Amino acid sequence: MSSLGTGSFAFALALIGLVAAQAAPRYDLLLKGGRVIDPKNGVNRVADVAIAGGKIARVAPGIPAADAAKTIDVSGLYVTPGLVDIHAHVATSYDWKLTGDDLLSVQADAFSFRSGVTTMVDAGSTGARDFEAFNEQVIRRSQTRVLALLNISRRGMGPGREDDPADLEAETAAKVAQAHPGVIVGFKSAHYAGPGWVSIDRAVAAGRLAKVPVMVDFGYLGEERTLGELLLKRLRPGDIYTHCYSGHRGEMGPDGKLSQIMRDARKRGIIFDAGHGGGSFYWYVATAAAEEGFFPDSISTDVHTGSMNAGMKDMTNVMSKFLVLGEPLEAVIRASTWQPAREIQRPDLGNLDAGAEADVAVLRIDRGPHGFLDSAGARFEGSQLLVAEITLRKGKVVWDLNGRAGSDWKSFPYDKGLWIKPKK
Repeated sequence: MSSLGTGSFAFALALIGLVAAQAAPRYDLLLKGGRVIDPKNGVNRVADVAIAGGKIARVAPGIPAADAAKTIDVSGLYVTPGLVDIHAHVATSYDWKLTGDDLLSVQADAFSFRSGVTTMVDAGSTGARDFEAFNEQVIRRSQTRVLALLNISRRGMGPGREDDPADLEAETAAKVAQAHPGVIVGFKSAHYAGPGWVSIDRAVAAGRLAKVPVMVDFGYLGEERTLGELLLKRLRPGDIYTHCYSGHRGEMGPDGKLSQIMRDARKRGIIFDAGHGGGSFYWYVATAAAEEGFFPDSISTDVHTGSMNAGMKDMTNVMSKFLVLGEPLEAVIRASTWQPAREIQRPDLGNLDAGAEADVAVLRIDRGPHGFLDSAGARFEGSQLLVAEITLRKGKVVWDLNGRAGSDWKSFPYDKGLWIKPKK
């Protein structure tokens, strides 16, 4: 071949490559026309979200549908970061036999995506003794991103497991957490029924050693064990008080209003988490707090087998309760995405940054009368209900309530071949 021919051939190949490159879509998926609410970045406007390679590629108005291999019309819906539920119980599938009150955890993937949740933090179901089994059998096998608050009791959560000071080992817990950075994101002190402060103090000591926060389910009050001592002296700024609307531990004053201790603790830097659960959210507390503008820093479910079919239901139902109490939608989204991500020191989560893993929730608000139950079964009527339409995990559609990402069945390329069992 002559030099001219070689050059022409090379030019032709380059031209073909250029055309092919131009023809290939820039994005795998485009969510088009929704109102994007991304509190970390101060975004609250109609825009498109482009995804490529499992990552957020671009958030901007007017991204051409031709640039994407697939486009989903989300007009009239809200597009947010994937929801982060920092109080859940998902420690299932162990090798050992669990009975009775131990059977509280739910399967993560069965409850996460259908309510827009892409990250669940197991809050103290396991301690140092059992974390490796939990890590192997649940965390590594779930589609949902599962993280953990390690119970300060080495035996984890369960009747009688959290009261023995001999089981509350700060150094052991810290070593396990340091071996799993970013997965164990804090410690949990819960349900302690003994005297004094050993459970709290050792959880805080572990938190100092591992440089992570502590979440506290305060358990039971006593002459010495008071809410003021806990929030104003024992915990550190950045530690998390969950079940903040339970009313069982002095959150309300004798005048029926929010205790001054709660307000002073917030000024001190204590984080307040909703942790609805089966017995920790009551309208008489929540309405009084809302009247004073005291909404949770983070919204969470405390999902377990005792709460999932009762007043709590799921993440969007809990979020809706704060919406109907008067909290602005953007604040509700912040408390369910970016704020909890910050609380657990995972700033890579709860946002739609370019380059972030494409965990996305697409929500709608149903208008009209809706009833919401608290942990006692008392009803509050509101006019707004959040519903998860679509959930993306790593850029893949993992929940699609109304088939918005699907193709019409009449044009769907079904595999119509027969399944014939082979002869033996």
